Amino acid sequence: MSPEIRTDEEAWLDLRTYDQSWFDRGRSNPIILLWWLVQGILFPLSLHQMDSFRCAILRLFGAKIGLGVKIRPTARVSYPWKVAIGDYTWIGDDVVIYSLDNVTIGSHCVISQKCYLCTGSHDPGDRSFGLKTTPILIGNGTWIAADCFLAPGVKIGSNVVIGARSSVFADIPAQKVAWGSPCRPQYDRKMNSYSS
Repeated sequence: MSPEIRTDEEAWLDLRTYDQSWFDRGRSNPIILLWWLVQGILFPLSLHQMDSFRCAILRLFGAKIGLGVKIRPTARVSYPWKVAIGDYTWIGDDVVIYSLDNVTIGSHCVISQKCYLCTGSHDPGDRSFGLKTTPILIGNGTWIAADCFLAPGVKIGSNVVIGARSSVFADIPAQKVAWGSPCRPQYDRKMNSYSS
């Protein structure tokens, strides 16, 4: 039996009072619009192997992108000037980097397909639905598996594995394998030796 939905109760939110005039997107409106057009047209039309092209466009718009970075054409970045990605990191298909605040991703990381890195949310106790932003930091050598959600303010240590479809709402210490919703460390990550 489904609960009754009442429409006569007072709404706790008053969205008429919503105000984000304090929020600094980091660039002027024309630059933001230009970025959205470039990302919406050039990214999806570029071939998979054109990672250098996509990285060059991101750098042109202020992103700090390291050497050998691979970014799929369907990845989305809200504000590239708030993003830093280290060397040899891979950003998969349909990844969303919702960069209302800074997003820092270390070197040799994998952010797998359909992950959502979210730096913005709202205060649930504020009738005006006030915007809150907090940076995300991902350490070197970390793998965020497919379809994960990273909440605002999360810090993921170096050499971590986050299992597929996890929801990360708290920091994860270095060298852990973690999964779940909410995501929790399950055991220490160990690496097999290899020869170069």
